[in-house]
Amino acid sequence: MHKVILIDDEPLARQLIRKLLLPYEDLFVVAECGDGFEGFKSIQQHKPDLVFVDVQMPRVNGFEMLELLECPPQVIFTTAFDEYALKAFDAHAVDYLLKPITKERLDKAITKWQKSEQKSNTTLVQNLLAESPVAGYQHRLVVKDSSTIRIIPTTEINYVEASDDYVKIHTNERHFLKKDTLSHIEQVLDPKQFVRAHRSYLLPVAQLLRIEPYEKDSHVAILHCGARIPVSKAGMTRLKEVLGL
Repeated sequence: MHKVILIDDEPLARQLIRKLLLPYEDLFVVAECGDGFEGFKSIQQHKPDLVFVDVQMPRVNGFEMLELLECPPQVIFTTAFDEYALKAFDAHAVDYLLKPITKERLDKAITKWQKSEQKSNTTLVQNLLAESPVAGYQHRLVVKDSSTIRIIPTTEINYVEASDDYVKIHTNERHFLKKDTLSHIEQVLDPKQFVRAHRSYLLPVAQLLRIEPYEKDSHVAILHCGARIPVSKAGMTRLKEVLGL
């Protein structure tokens, strides 16, 4: 018996998937959730074998929810995104269902999941998130803070710092740890607003107060929050491009 969780803000969409799963006697739906926040808690509680999750949801969306899970389960996405925008999914065993969902397409996704069940899904999901087809840049970062989920608007970020397998997101309140790479954070934030000033630092242009010479071919950025961030030669070039210097 395999445990399944359905995560979608549309009750009718969850109802349809539940109905289409009825012929699969080895799949048992243990929970239904209306957003990624509820889904996150439900996955931690039930430890499902398979999750159907919508990409776009209120509060916490499907991608943000997966980023919070250290050991994500096997996932089949449900989405209304254009099929051509979803080619990134095809390179991984994690599958997707384009709404409106049909029985034939769900059967194909289940077959694909069964064949990939023995693979390391953590790696598959990480690869998928790295190639997320969601259009536009993120305007917030979602982090797991102890037993709660914190949503940090990008306007509240003073700077982001690499810290081993994590990043430190510095705000006026304090810093928050997120299990991610600085390179990935750089990719999902607007490059016109956030600049990789150094291999270990990403800073918002709005926080920049001034730039001072430091050592040969290097500088230091003084931020409004009072932080002093090293600026490499390459980082200085990027800052000049964004600032139009």
